[in-house]
Amino acid sequence: MAIRLMKQCTCLLREATRLVPTVAPVGRLRLAGVACKTLTSSVSSPSSGSLTELLGKEQVFTPYPEHQEVDHLIEKATRPEELLELLGADHSLHHNHAALILIRLSYLLSEKPKEKALLVEDARFQQLVRLVDSQITSVWHGTLVKLLRSLYILVLPQISKELRSVEQEVRWRLRRLKYKHLAFLVESCASFMKEKHSQELLAELLMHLERRWTEINDSRTLVTMMTVGGRLSESLMNRLEDKCLELVEQFGPDELRKVLVTLAAQSRRSVPLLRAISYHLVQKPFPMTKAILLDLAYAYGKLSFHQTQVSQRLAADLLPFIPSMTPGEVARCAKSFAFLKWLNLPLFEAFTQHLLSRVQDVSLSHLCSILLAFARLNFHPEQEDQFFKLVHEKLDSVLGSLEPALQVDLVWALCVLQQVHEAELQAVLHPGLHTPFLESRSPKDQSTFQKLVHINTTALLEHPEYKGPFLPASAIAPSPSPSNKKMTPLQKELQETLKALLGNSDKGSLEVATQYGWVLDAEVLLDAEGHFLPLRNFVAPHLAQPVGTQPLPPGAKRIAFLRWEFPNFNSRSKDLLGRFALARRHMLAAGFLVVDVPYYEWLDLKSEWQKSAYLKDKIRKAVAEELAK
Repeated sequence: MAIRLMKQCTCLLREATRLVPTVAPVGRLRLAGVACKTLTSSVSSPSSGSLTELLGKEQVFTPYPEHQEVDHLIEKATRPEELLELLGADHSLHHNHAALILIRLSYLLSEKPKEKALLVEDARFQQLVRLVDSQITSVWHGTLVKLLRSLYILVLPQISKELRSVEQEVRWRLRRLKYKHLAFLVESCASFMKEKHSQELLAELLMHLERRWTEINDSRTLVTMMTVGGRLSESLMNRLEDKCLELVEQFGPDELRKVLVTLAAQSRRSVPLLRAISYHLVQKPFPMTKAILLDLAYAYGKLSFHQTQVSQRLAADLLPFIPSMTPGEVARCAKSFAFLKWLNLPLFEAFTQHLLSRVQDVSLSHLCSILLAFARLNFHPEQEDQFFKLVHEKLDSVLGSLEPALQVDLVWALCVLQQVHEAELQAVLHPGLHTPFLESRSPKDQSTFQKLVHINTTALLEHPEYKGPFLPASAIAPSPSPSNKKMTPLQKELQETLKALLGNSDKGSLEVATQYGWVLDAEVLLDAEGHFLPLRNFVAPHLAQPVGTQPLPPGAKRIAFLRWEFPNFNSRSKDLLGRFALARRHMLAAGFLVVDVPYYEWLDLKSEWQKSAYLKDKIRKAVAEELAK
């Protein structure tokens, strides 16, 4: 009998310990009383209720005090002095009041650094901090996390004992804090923790966030965590993306926008998540504001995620907002669609009309962004003359004062759009501008110099009246392509078919690097009868290094093969992007007959015989079109 009674006592005490969290001493005394009362009842009355029922009857937890007058005074305080006076007043302050006063102080002084410095030296403030430190174990969870943020905002010294005490208390409670409290900490305190050398606390906080990611059950917490916590931990961001796939159906347009902008800011191209978001954007008739539409366009453009239906909806929904947009918003929107390679003619015509109607408000930076967007998409507006008149008026007086790389970009864009002037060519081909790019080996500078070569080619081939300066011949010599460069399937198949078609390597060249800054996929020479001629025997002015000495026989024609891959075109279009349209135009101006090999035609060819017949037919058509001229 005694053994059975002891077993019951042990079980009841274990259950009491499990059910009741860490409480104040008063709470522990009450718990002991409940336990004793429970044991007595169980012995005297076998039919007594369970421990859970008894706990419900007896108040065990230390209750949060009812709203008192001092709470109203703290909430309504507008000056730090009012809060500090509460310490000496005749008020019954419970264990949370001191922390609440500190939280309110940080709110009032968050934008007043001078007053914060004076406050930290105040004796009453120091007394308040010590009081909070003495009661820290009794502060409630929600108040504790706000208290830590407040101490960071008030810029307590890093060596402050009280600050370290609060940080330590937070570390001890991390397991018991709700996930929303952890999210609040990382959202509001992560930057302070880095500055305050509290990396250990930040590391533990991120560890708990990652382990407990399944507890997220609302979209706001998830979006907050992705925005703030995702930047701090790669593994946490991976978990959050998985959770986002679960909850994406609950998201509204603003939450979808925040997720996309977060992914764009971190350059995380999570294809499954982007597809899920795109599906909901297309399927659900969300009412979207101008700001949301602009952010969505930016995010999709930054991540280079091409989704036809989303691009169509964004363009259609943005069109009515064009009259109310600022020139900066128009420039941002045009840039986003240029990255998406999505040319919506009504939208871009509206951009042009908007700029022309608000000429006085258009800044140079906005005009530059729009010009570069037009060049990327090879867009020529209907009001072309008026638009480029505006461009030249803006550029003529300030072009030389811009950053050299920006000067090159702008003149290159004008070359693509066939609107460059002689003075603009002279400005960027001057030795003082191009020499630093020639000597630099950084990828960015090398890319800029490649554009300079294209500008030089435009001056040579398309502006016969231009007299110089030009780039030095030694500078434009093509560099050998790297041997380890991976070939695309189309490139490999085209080369194999051309080798079989020519039969002899002397009758054609593959991967021909020209002095014009472009690389031909192949080059062949045809006589007047349509037979292949050996290339090495004849002069080749398009090469930087002379090869042959014989002039071309009468009626001979040079043919350049240019393959066009999927990324070379505007999205869902057969129109080449501006850069590749410029390459084709240069080759025609250099005297070549161009044989275009686009991916969408080549994919339909299955056998080697079909591919060979396709190339022969292309050559015949190119020759016939030349003769027809």
